[in-house]
Amino acid sequence: MKVVAKPIEMIAWFEQNGAPHPIRFRLKNNDECWNIIKVERVITVEKEKLAGNYMYVFTCQSVINDVTKVYVLKYELSSCKWVLFKI
Repeated sequence: MKVVAKPIEMIAWFEQNGAPHPIRFRLKNNDECWNIIKVERVITVEKEKLAGNYMYVFTCQSVINDVTKVYVLKYELSSCKWVLFKI
């Protein structure tokens, strides 16, 4: 997997305790087009602390351009931002 660290727009649902569950997201390509990707399977969920910021780290799987790919999404709790970290 390659580190890309791109900000994304996410649709997710949250439990009462604040734990997020990603549903689908979109990201902007180099040619300014939007790609919409449905999160088909969440493989693992971990919580990490990076530079004093707590983050949820999701390892997910989806079909992107007719190829099944595994990627890593991160959700930063303090800023409520989602990042496509690796793909």
